[in-house]
Amino acid sequence: MPNLDRRTFVKALGLAGIGAGAGALGWMSPRNAYAQLGVDENFYKLPMKGNARILHLTDVHGQLKPVYFREPNVNLGMGSAFGRPPHMVGKKLLEKVGLPVDPSSIEAYAYTYLNFDENARKYGRMGGFAHIKTLLDMLRKSAGGAENTLTVDGGDTWQGSGTSLWTRGIDMVEASNILGVNVMVGHWEFTYRENEVLNNVSLFKGDFIGQNVRVKEESMMGETYTAMVEKYDGRGMFDEDSGHAFQPYVIKKVGGRRIAVVGQAFPRTANANPPEFFPDWSFGLREEDMRGLIKKIRTDEKPDAVVLVSHNGMDVDVKMGEMCPGIDAVFGGHTHDGVPTPIKVKDTEGGTCHVTNAGSNGKFVGVMDFEFEGEKLKDLHYKMMPVFEKLLPADKEMSAYIEQMRSKVYDDKIVESRDPIQFYSPARIGKSYKDILGEKLAIADRTLYRRGNFMGTWDQVICNALREQYNADVAMSAGVRWGTTTLKGEWITMEDVMTQCALTYGETYATDMTGKQLLEVLEAVADNLFDPDPYLQSGGDMVRVGGLDYTIDPTKTLYKRITNARLDDGTVIEPDKTYSVAGWAVVNRTPKGSLIWDVVRDYIVKNRDGDNVLRLPKINHPKLLNVMNDPGIADYPGAAT
Repeated sequence: MPNLDRRTFVKALGLAGIGAGAGALGWMSPRNAYAQLGVDENFYKLPMKGNARILHLTDVHGQLKPVYFREPNVNLGMGSAFGRPPHMVGKKLLEKVGLPVDPSSIEAYAYTYLNFDENARKYGRMGGFAHIKTLLDMLRKSAGGAENTLTVDGGDTWQGSGTSLWTRGIDMVEASNILGVNVMVGHWEFTYRENEVLNNVSLFKGDFIGQNVRVKEESMMGETYTAMVEKYDGRGMFDEDSGHAFQPYVIKKVGGRRIAVVGQAFPRTANANPPEFFPDWSFGLREEDMRGLIKKIRTDEKPDAVVLVSHNGMDVDVKMGEMCPGIDAVFGGHTHDGVPTPIKVKDTEGGTCHVTNAGSNGKFVGVMDFEFEGEKLKDLHYKMMPVFEKLLPADKEMSAYIEQMRSKVYDDKIVESRDPIQFYSPARIGKSYKDILGEKLAIADRTLYRRGNFMGTWDQVICNALREQYNADVAMSAGVRWGTTTLKGEWITMEDVMTQCALTYGETYATDMTGKQLLEVLEAVADNLFDPDPYLQSGGDMVRVGGLDYTIDPTKTLYKRITNARLDDGTVIEPDKTYSVAGWAVVNRTPKGSLIWDVVRDYIVKNRDGDNVLRLPKINHPKLLNVMNDPGIADYPGAAT
């Protein structure tokens, strides 16, 4: 299938008349907004320092509208990552990167959890594609024009909201086209079905790349797969000889310079997500292939610079930058780290690699200017630009698109899960996305957040809902890093629930587990998070557990980290005793329980009090040992040593 033009694309979504009334939808900040917030009026002015500019977004997770997103107060670093950004939080992070340490500053709000509620009410929501578009256009203009810039996306864009789930990611593809994204890589993008992924790649006007995504040998000659590739104009089988499913790299001319852009999808996609969604593709770190590819590009293409757009996670990118000579800069994603300054590492041949990560949820745009002197790359200049709704007027075209897309009507053709006949939601038929997502469920009794190595308050809501649904002793919820924040005293909406739960395998389940099995799960996940070798980490946070308290020493080794596990009533978990456990987002099998967003919605509505407030009686924060002197932890609730 050839690339569709924008008019055809929008028509396919049922969005006729996208441009109508666009002027009425544009939002303009007041002239004195900068003064009101105490922000320098030159906050967004960034003259070009060099010849070519790369603009970087990552881990947007379907968030087209501005959001609140609380940064972590726990982000521990093991081994060589100890005390190195992003494993520093709060004031220690601000000190390290040379930003004001004032907890009430706009920088503290952007990059830390400090004074979050107060700062959120003062500085407002962040991100939103209409505001990002305005900022990108400003940055392109200050670079001398779009021809001097390249916009890259580190992945996790097509998933994370109700509208991205219901449109199978198409809403985000079109928004990315309007935004002007030139190159992207993937992770959650692959959790739609293969034909849906290839359809989205066809609709995307930029280059979808990945040197580490391969077609399985047994799939190469499969008639069904071959026919599907032919249907999508060759996408999904870039090179039969090498097995690359997509282009491993592209050469882009930026500011008159040739820049090689190499792609790296999330290496552990097949372990972290159901492989049934991508039966013909394999993933992996493939460091040796990366080294060979960089060397080949340097020799054959002779580019002015080589950059990596990656979804490895920041610690993995640091190690890969060391082990793969010839990479000038890494534009990374996956771990949601908002790090204002690059980590500079020496590779095995003495070169320098600048490793960056541009946060998540559209909160930031990373900007790197490449300064050349003659034939050589002289210097790199980097700055993170926080995206504040109050300071950036909304782009009219993007605003109109988002408004029209959210007006689309939910119908029975939407596939929500692996078993649409059983699980689609008839009660929503005939309602617009906007109306469904705007449903008010309850008022939050505290700020509901998710991000952090251990339990978040939104995670507690999810676990409580699962336990109530199945009358379970314990609930388990994956430690994913996506999901926005709801402020204390604000209404929890269905949109908030969907930002926590919207994925293509949202079925819930209940099962019996022995105490030994339960503790082994906790130990295995802890090892994925805290193994000192970043290549052995998964990049997420600790599995969330409701109804269970435990003690953890992250500095220990596998099967030695978890102790003193007890149910909420104080009963000790016994290895040979059986416990009922509820959960969702199963990777290796398809449960038959209700969809998680319906379970959570019903729990919130049922448990709000007479004042419509949802009250959480307890948060299952684990007790931590031997980490309280780590700069990656601050203001941790509960007893810890």
